[in-house]
Amino acid sequence: MVSFLVVYGTGEGQTAKVADRIATVLTERGHDASAVDAAERPSKSDLESIDAFLVGASIHLGKHQTEISEFVRGNRETLTLRPTAFFQLSMSSATTDDERQAEAAAYVDEFLEETDWNPDRIGLFAGALRYSKYGFLKRLMMKRIAKEATGDTDTSRDYEYTDWHEVEAFATDFAAFVENRLGVPPSDEIDETRTG
Repeated sequence: MVSFLVVYGTGEGQTAKVADRIATVLTERGHDASAVDAAERPSKSDLESIDAFLVGASIHLGKHQTEISEFVRGNRETLTLRPTAFFQLSMSSATTDDERQAEAAAYVDEFLEETDWNPDRIGLFAGALRYSKYGFLKRLMMKRIAKEATGDTDTSRDYEYTDWHEVEAFATDFAAFVENRLGVPPSDEIDETRTG
């Protein structure tokens, strides 16, 4: 069994939902996995017992949450010594437009350059529009962004674009990578060995 920690930054809660889903996939695979908001500042001593990390953030006005940058910078040595993955949620990933997809990738490149971090896996996911949680100015700004990206400008409702199958596939791929790197088979292989 591998211990995974999913550390995330979130604005209106979609990244937290993705982090929880990733932790669930890892747990169902037989591992010890939990998700924690970077704003809760996990202690360095707690991090030492973790085998692998996933770090997730969303893009708001072209920037990731400050807590995520601080977490990566403050724990870069620990992250460098373990298998790691980074995932990002953005409106840019909610479309199939090549220019928007390149924009999403550029946000990741900029983050990794700023934090001097090289995760083993990277996932780019579509986020959500939470008009119901935005203040007046942010609602106007997000409506303008959405008009260009998705066309969903009805501010009387929220929109979720996250492809949950894509999120689960990312979690499964990273789990397989970690299992292979650490020499730990998934629990279903262990169960087959015991019963066979």
